[in-house]
Amino acid sequence: MAKNTTSDLHNQFANKAQAWSARFSEPVSDLVKRYTASVDFDKRLAVFDIQGSLAHADMLAAIGIISADDKAAIEEGMAAILDEINQGDFQWSLDLEDVHLNIEKRLVELIGDAGKRLHTGRSRNDQVATDIRLWLRSEIDIALDLLRQLRHRLATLALEHADTILPGFTHLQVAQPVTFGHHLLAYAEMFGRDAERLADCRKRTNRLPLGAAALAGTSYPIDRERVAASLGFDEVCRNSLDAVSDRDFAIEFCAAAALIMTHISRLSEELVLWMSPRVGFIDLADRFCTGSSIMPQKKNPDVPELARGKTGRVNGHLIALLTLMKGQPLAYNKDNQEDKEGLFDSADTIRDTLTIFVDMIGGIRVNADAMRSAALQGFATATDLADYLVKKGVPFRDAHETVAHAVRACEDKGCDLADLSVAELQEFHPSIEADIHQVLTLEGSVAARRHIGGTAPERVRIEAEQVLAKTGG
Repeated sequence: MAKNTTSDLHNQFANKAQAWSARFSEPVSDLVKRYTASVDFDKRLAVFDIQGSLAHADMLAAIGIISADDKAAIEEGMAAILDEINQGDFQWSLDLEDVHLNIEKRLVELIGDAGKRLHTGRSRNDQVATDIRLWLRSEIDIALDLLRQLRHRLATLALEHADTILPGFTHLQVAQPVTFGHHLLAYAEMFGRDAERLADCRKRTNRLPLGAAALAGTSYPIDRERVAASLGFDEVCRNSLDAVSDRDFAIEFCAAAALIMTHISRLSEELVLWMSPRVGFIDLADRFCTGSSIMPQKKNPDVPELARGKTGRVNGHLIALLTLMKGQPLAYNKDNQEDKEGLFDSADTIRDTLTIFVDMIGGIRVNADAMRSAALQGFATATDLADYLVKKGVPFRDAHETVAHAVRACEDKGCDLADLSVAELQEFHPSIEADIHQVLTLEGSVAARRHIGGTAPERVRIEAEQVLAKTGG
């Protein structure tokens, strides 16, 4: 590859000068450099910047703007740069502001004038918008696969515990008996909706802004559809002003990430409660917990607790990005540099969190006896008694009041509804017959709810198998 001398490079990349420095009469101060530079965090876009540049070079060669030799040199130079980045040998410079100028400078050092021609017909405005979309598309694909794995783990555990009964709660008070499998499948539903949202977000992310240039397009006869096909985009952005200034796709992703973490946080709260010795429904594997520096008996569920905390951070990134965009006129503004750190952190957080939860859910140990014992408290089958009376022709409101009297009597006696004899129950309503105890058992209660969406073990098995089929098992 041809190399330029220091004098050849001076005009465009003078020592400690920006690519636009010829316009100005004094250099930027070091403080302003640090304040305005983005290379410390946007260098993670390097691989995608190179992908976009290679597709752009291919298009420029195809329409005759650069020669075949220039294209070959660019491809060779970019391959060398990618190798340097992968090996950790690439020298990033704060003076060059961002990932784009750092790579361009190195390319010109390696191949000379061919590297200077690469930027023909584009701007850093449409370049960075393309890089972010390429990167985010990749992150969405990773998150979608992790959501698939998590749903698979939840459904596997649900199938194993289709018959395991625990109390269902409203207001954190015992409400009705459900199966643990049914409870787990509620989270499989949540994460399924999360996957749908991400897949929908991906559609709008997968549109090519490159070709919009700074804001108005370019006078060169570029072929945007060729670049879009080369990079795997579904279509091109149809308005140059919108293409460089739009960050809706990033906001959508952050909103989807916030919902994912909200669902993770709800699950985390339950894991923490269930693991408490006062509840004792489950135990988490030791690798997801820590001890105490002073209390040797402690086993703290640090992972779900921290996930609850990280949810606030991801929610904050969504609000920050919405606030960032709310006052911006068209088209690109320097404000948009602030879109990346929160976006990057949101993607990192859901990737790490989902990866850990896939492993953690698979290692949950269930205490079925503790779950059943809890379900026997709080008159969980009271609604079943009311439904029984309704089926005997009693108006529901009358049945409701009758059962309330029976519950009050049981509280006075310190027993459960199922502990009352038929004769004792008939004192509350004569319609009660000998078959009542089939209704008042935990098993009878859950088995009766076999409709779609119900908690009956047979329905749980059907739903779990459907989730497993959709998630690859």
